[in-house]
Amino acid sequence: MNKGIYQSLVQRKQNQQKSFVVLVDPDKVDDHKLDELIRLASESKVDYFFVGGSLVVSDYLDACVKKIKSNVDIPVILFPGSPSQITKHADALLYLSLISGRNPELLIGQHVVSAPAVKASGLEIMSTGYMVIDGGAPTTVSYISNANPLPSDKSEIAICTAMAGEMLGMKLIYMDAGSGARRAISEMMIQKVSASISIPLIVGGGITDPEKAYLNCKAGADVIVVGNAIEKDPTLIKEISAAIHSVPLSKV
Repeated sequence: MNKGIYQSLVQRKQNQQKSFVVLVDPDKVDDHKLDELIRLASESKVDYFFVGGSLVVSDYLDACVKKIKSNVDIPVILFPGSPSQITKHADALLYLSLISGRNPELLIGQHVVSAPAVKASGLEIMSTGYMVIDGGAPTTVSYISNANPLPSDKSEIAICTAMAGEMLGMKLIYMDAGSGARRAISEMMIQKVSASISIPLIVGGGITDPEKAYLNCKAGADVIVVGNAIEKDPTLIKEISAAIHSVPLSKV
């Protein structure tokens, strides 16, 4: 099975190159909005698209991915909220295990159910330790997952959870404050988690401006994901991309 997307993430981490992901929720875009996102992403040198949502109720997922793929060469990675959010037209899939919660269905249950379809999809599968961090407001992901988020001021819990995920064989760690979070994950928590693992660290949720994206990268995030802020103001793509790609190399 192709492992090109994961290898690109690892290589970028090794080269200290920060990556910018535009998150597209199929429920919140139509052809016109998607055309604008694709144009801005291409002009701004966005590194990846994530497509998915905690609760996708429309039938636009397949067409959404196909439209992106037919217009740009930016890799499309599925960010599924349920086993039904799979399309063979993407490049890869984040196989999410909610390691911050204690809901067995989202730790392994839904994976057992979805395994045959995921295997048959031909997608590059990237096992991902998914950690929901308290962002100061109830979010769809916390409601759907029926799991409490990790406290935002308890970095030691986040550190141990991320370390456990890596030692269990996860290829990525994704810390998410959730769509619509009132506050982003703190730089202190990002720095401490980043220092405790060797695999790529993805950070999303509550990032609404270029400065926050830049500071999160400087703290140790390898990949920044922005969705909600861009839904409100797509022109932020250019500024956030420039900020992320301007982060200097750290001194060894």
